[in-house]
Amino acid sequence: QVQLVESGGGLVQTGGSLRLSCAASRITFSDYSMAWFRQAPGKEREFVATISWSGGTAYYADSVKGRFTISRDNARNSVYLRMNSLKPEDTAVYYCAADLDFGLSVEYRYWGQGTQVTVSS
Repeated sequence: QVQLVESGGGLVQTGGSLRLSCAASRITFSDYSMAWFRQAPGKEREFVATISWSGGTAYYADSVKGRFTISRDNARNSVYLRMNSLKPEDTAVYYCAADLDFGLSVEYRYWGQGTQVTVSS
């Protein structure tokens, strides 16, 4: 069974930084595009960023563009989300997701359990 395990969440002050990690197992990692989503309390889950199979292409939500960077290490079966200049509105549970397709309209097949990010004002 495919597993995606997120880590790196926590409590940070406004303007601070965090780096989220997602470790994948039981998949051929380089065959999958990866993405990060987030869900704040009382809100729908929203797209944050996605990265192609080789890492050569990435897309971001407008709300995080210029502040967040998605990257991947296929040798480590891991995807990362570097988050800088964090704002209270970035507070959410962050999920990583995997799918064979890549793009902005993918319905991701596999999901992690999430990691909480809280940004204090």
